[in-house]
Amino acid sequence: MGTRAFFHHREEEQKEERKQSLEMKKKKFYLDFSDMLELEQRGQKRICFGNDMEKMEEEVLRLCRLLRVRADRRGLCRKVRKELLELLSGRAPMLWIPLRAHAVWERMDVTLACTALGCPVPQATWYKNGIPIDLRQAPAGKYKIKNQFGMLTLQISRCSMEDSAEYSVEVKNQYGEAYSFATVLVRKYYGKESGFDSEIYKKSLLAREADFAFPLKPLFAREKEPFTLSCYFSSDLLDHQRGISWFRDGELLQDSGRQQLRLQRREAALALPCAHKEDEGFYTIRVPSLQGCKEQTTYVFVRDAAAPTAGAPGSPLNVKCHDVNKDCLVLSWVPPSSDGGSPILGYLLERCVAGSQEWLQCSAQPVKSCRCPVLGLAEGQTYQFRVRAVNKAGTSHPSKATDPVTTHDPSRDKRVTVIPYDEGRTIEISKDDLEGHIKIPLPPTNVHASEVREDYVALAWDEPDPRGREPLNYYVEKSLVGSNSWQMVNLDLPANSPRFALFDLAKGKSFQFRVRSVNKFGISEPSLPSPPITAGTKLAPLPPPSQVLAFRDTKTSVVLQWDKPKGGLEPLGYYIYCRETGTEEWQTVNNKPVTCNQFTVPGLQPGKEYVFCVKSVSEAGLSESSPETDPIVVRPAIACPSAPHGFVLLHCGKAEMTIGWKAPKHKGGTKILGYFLDQHDHSEPDWHEVNTQPIPRRVCTVSSLQEGHLYEFRARAMNRAGVGEVSEPSDLFRCEEWTMPEPGPPYDVRCSEVRDSSLQLHWEAPLYPGAGPVTGYFIEMCEEGSEDWKQINQQPTASTHMKVSELDTGKCYIFRVRALNKAGVGPPSLPSDPVVPKTKPGTNEIELGVDEEGFIYMAFEAPEKNDDSEFIWTKDYEGPPDADRVRIEEKGNRSKLILKEPSEKDLGVYSVEVTDVDDDISASCTLTKEDLDKLLKRSHEIRNPLIQLISGWNIDVLEKGEVKLWLQVEKLSPNAELHLIFNDKELTSTPTHKINFVKEKGLVELIIQDFCADDKGVYTAQLKDGKAKNQFTLVLMDECNKCILILNVDFKQATNLRKDTNKIKCILILNVDVKQATNLRKDTNFQWFFNHKARAGGVFDPQTGMGTLQISKVKHQTAQRLTGKWQKIWADLTHIPSLSATPLKIQPTEEGIKIYTHVKYYTDYMKTSWYHKEKQLESRDRMRAGSTMNQIWLHILDPREADKGKYTLELFDGNSSHKLSTDLSGQGELRHKNLKGCVCSFPGRARVVQGLPDVATIMEDKTLCLTCCVSGDPYPEISWFKNEKVIVFKDRYKMDVKGSMVTITIEKVCNEDTGKYSIYVKNKYGSETGQVTISVYKHGDIPIKKK
Repeated sequence: MGTRAFFHHREEEQKEERKQSLEMKKKKFYLDFSDMLELEQRGQKRICFGNDMEKMEEEVLRLCRLLRVRADRRGLCRKVRKELLELLSGRAPMLWIPLRAHAVWERMDVTLACTALGCPVPQATWYKNGIPIDLRQAPAGKYKIKNQFGMLTLQISRCSMEDSAEYSVEVKNQYGEAYSFATVLVRKYYGKESGFDSEIYKKSLLAREADFAFPLKPLFAREKEPFTLSCYFSSDLLDHQRGISWFRDGELLQDSGRQQLRLQRREAALALPCAHKEDEGFYTIRVPSLQGCKEQTTYVFVRDAAAPTAGAPGSPLNVKCHDVNKDCLVLSWVPPSSDGGSPILGYLLERCVAGSQEWLQCSAQPVKSCRCPVLGLAEGQTYQFRVRAVNKAGTSHPSKATDPVTTHDPSRDKRVTVIPYDEGRTIEISKDDLEGHIKIPLPPTNVHASEVREDYVALAWDEPDPRGREPLNYYVEKSLVGSNSWQMVNLDLPANSPRFALFDLAKGKSFQFRVRSVNKFGISEPSLPSPPITAGTKLAPLPPPSQVLAFRDTKTSVVLQWDKPKGGLEPLGYYIYCRETGTEEWQTVNNKPVTCNQFTVPGLQPGKEYVFCVKSVSEAGLSESSPETDPIVVRPAIACPSAPHGFVLLHCGKAEMTIGWKAPKHKGGTKILGYFLDQHDHSEPDWHEVNTQPIPRRVCTVSSLQEGHLYEFRARAMNRAGVGEVSEPSDLFRCEEWTMPEPGPPYDVRCSEVRDSSLQLHWEAPLYPGAGPVTGYFIEMCEEGSEDWKQINQQPTASTHMKVSELDTGKCYIFRVRALNKAGVGPPSLPSDPVVPKTKPGTNEIELGVDEEGFIYMAFEAPEKNDDSEFIWTKDYEGPPDADRVRIEEKGNRSKLILKEPSEKDLGVYSVEVTDVDDDISASCTLTKEDLDKLLKRSHEIRNPLIQLISGWNIDVLEKGEVKLWLQVEKLSPNAELHLIFNDKELTSTPTHKINFVKEKGLVELIIQDFCADDKGVYTAQLKDGKAKNQFTLVLMDECNKCILILNVDFKQATNLRKDTNKIKCILILNVDVKQATNLRKDTNFQWFFNHKARAGGVFDPQTGMGTLQISKVKHQTAQRLTGKWQKIWADLTHIPSLSATPLKIQPTEEGIKIYTHVKYYTDYMKTSWYHKEKQLESRDRMRAGSTMNQIWLHILDPREADKGKYTLELFDGNSSHKLSTDLSGQGELRHKNLKGCVCSFPGRARVVQGLPDVATIMEDKTLCLTCCVSGDPYPEISWFKNEKVIVFKDRYKMDVKGSMVTITIEKVCNEDTGKYSIYVKNKYGSETGQVTISVYKHGDIPIKKK
């Protein structure tokens, strides 16, 4: 406003100067007529001397008067000329005739004109709304500017509503400048409904036109699946806005079965029930408005459908029909973008009669090129065609069917003459009716090859003229060049139209062709032979594009440019491919070839690095890939920043002011290097620069001002791209020294960490403290559009930050801050920018954890950062953390703060903020004592890792009597090490002491062949895997009242089918009560006897009086001679463990249910039997019985409903039996009796409890939903299988888990979805499977019930 006032003031001054100049030119100069009066008086005195004398005197006086007037005029002209030259020479420009306003209709021309004076001739600059008019950037022919003889003109051609603006002209030379303004108003004509009394005008006054609420975003659809493109508006559409139009690649879309146009109050949608690749392209929505039309454009991508077989190519597209005749036509199509990983071998053509679904194959062999004739069609029949691609892996999905096409005679219009008569009636005269005299037809003419390909030659000829009345057929003959023998080609299938195609001609040989006409009267003579024709060579693909360049565009898109292939044919288009750096898989960007050489690739991950390549598309297929582009990081393109805003006066002295302002809303994708500030004294016309070098901060002190004057300011921001646009002038600030006791306003109020219902508010302390230091701050808040400010904090906060909570999610708020000192509360700060408390999608939080080296860290990732952005870490919002306690590492888009020596000194709130980005990217994390303790524990585990034990030391007796000592730990790496220590000596693997170390299973085994007393002691397994290590110890020592008896018994095992005799070795731990001998002398001897014979090997302890005999071997013959006392010993050996058996226990496992009992020791002499409902069980696939040294168990695999009931274990010690029982029926309750694969459920065990049927049938193209309920604690892992193969949930397959309900959805089911589906749930207590069989039937079929 200040600039406008200044320009009008200068214009008034120029008008006053022009008025004075005109008055000076019109000024009358007075003449001195004293001499002439004297002459006249003398003449009057001499009148009496005669008439002649009187006449002569009058004539003299007249001549004198005339001469005097002429002389005065010449002097006056010389004076005026001199003054005018002085006026025009070296003067500032002046607009003699200013601009005037214009009002024109739309599409009319308007010319703005004015007259300018000045010396030297001034230069003229035209402006539109204060922006210079650049003819190079404007549309061609839009503006015409002329400057001839001081007449300045601006012609605007074909005015549109956008041309309504304020235009101005600036004339300037070295002595000054002048301005003139004029407004151009462009009106739109609405026909009879236009005018101030029209309904449109009245509604425009009452209601505001709806605008786009959000920009259209790219849409990614899937082939053969539906998609909907929606556009939302800011308000309800008015009546004149409801005529919305949709376009695809510039073509208007109509509401039909293929596409549905929906319109609601605030939403317009375009829905396609079944997407095809042809539906890919640029979609535009156009909304009428009073000012014309508003439109938005986006790109819809259609991805390939899942291949019918792994490795099959994508489907072809754009199948079109050409050269349609009575019995043939030519098909063309575009090759797919994906070949499935192997080259495409050819294409299969299919046809059907329109309205039916019976597709017949047109070609016996795959066609190699993307163009092929189709023969054998019926005249007047309507067909549809489609194409499939073939490679070595299989056949693709069919392409979209062509529009129905009817075969016809294309020459009929030329042979029929239509004569109109009698108001719309017509008479048709056929040339055939006039040629009835023709009986035997004439031969055809002009036989030639219309197309020559590798696998076919298309012949064409002209019909004989005259043709005759009877219908004609044609026979084609061929002959090898150089021979005189002619062979008829189509004897079995004569052609009905003058077109024919021959397939599989001999390569490298030249042929000539001729044609005969035939009708019911006979056959014609052959036509003249065609020129020699040779089968074409294989079409070579076009060369790839060159000079493929990638440029930044937005934070999710990249712009590609390339040069067309040089030479050769024009390509059908281009396919674009992208790959993320570090991966090997290329992704197809577009499935419909783009015809231009520039494309914007959307939908990329911000901050990720990509490379791109392009392929040319032709009838021969796809070219080789172009050279890859240089890797490019997806970030916004660098541009000049927008204008700063929000100017505020922070401090004022007698001759200086301190001004602050807010940063530009758009920083241009790079760091702001500084600002340029301009000042303007309201009493002066010109703006003046404050600084010539950029100011890095957004606060500047302007000095050398005049006290009491009003000043306004404006600024520009600068980054690496250049200097941005100038801001709007600030308010007028008066230069008066501040003496108020209250503090000045805080400044730079901004929001960070914006989340649902909360945010963090920051500000800077006021530069003017007032009468005393600032003691606190009050924060005020209001909703956008309201002036009802509410104070948030009742007590002042001393810091310059505050967390604001309990906000309404989705509402828009504004904040401001007041400073407080002892004198009171100061003025409020400039309000913050509006902010909506809502967590944006993709918002990252600070990650708190421990790295591989055991360091506690906090990490934050910001994909949206640019090259100049920095991560700013603070602790408790007071400043950066202590550099002695933390270390900060940055790599790419990730920043990591590492605690050097974690302690309670590091507790607090850590926050991070990314600089030089348009949107707020910030987060915070609170490190508490509890978190620190957990992290320290985890750090200690990482720095001192332990190998986890799965099963401790176990002792098993093998079939051959070998003793196995084993333990199991977690899975180990191939570099793991084992050291087995026995009584402080490391063991190595020998034939008698074999060591097995299975690293992938974490299994350690020691197999001792002949276990003896020398093997008792301490066994220690020392394991080391990288940094992780652990050791496990087993002690095998005698107790004071126990001994170890080792028996080697040789006998034939009756149940063994092998013929040889086995040696069975058993270890029995025998508890023997030995009466101690007392009152013995020192020379007492102790001797053992067997069968009245002394037995060596006895050990006697004179201090305890206990003697021990170890029997190392007992032969079978010796065992038969054992006395009844020895038999009693065996009975005691089996009776003791039978009595020590604990009650049966039930344990869920991952495979099923385990029922077991613990015994002191177990021997093969003890017989065990398992019973289920009084029926003896045998060990089989699902029921496995076994034992270890101290446990007897039964493992039920894959439990079922029939497995419920009572289980009994019978232990027989030779004399009596002992029974232990348990019941599985009460451990759980089945909620569905008919549920297949049901298991006995236990608390915490993973299970499928309800929902799945046995069999389900569904019709094609429907959506199938399978829902079941699962349970388990912890919550089980869930997997779905189809025909025992894991289902990958993408494309049509989706899984949704809500609490205990699990739902799998299959969209657009087809016959391929038929099969056996199963859900598998698993946790640490067990697993379970639920199954269902799905049957898909076609439209119109009767579903078959399957069992």
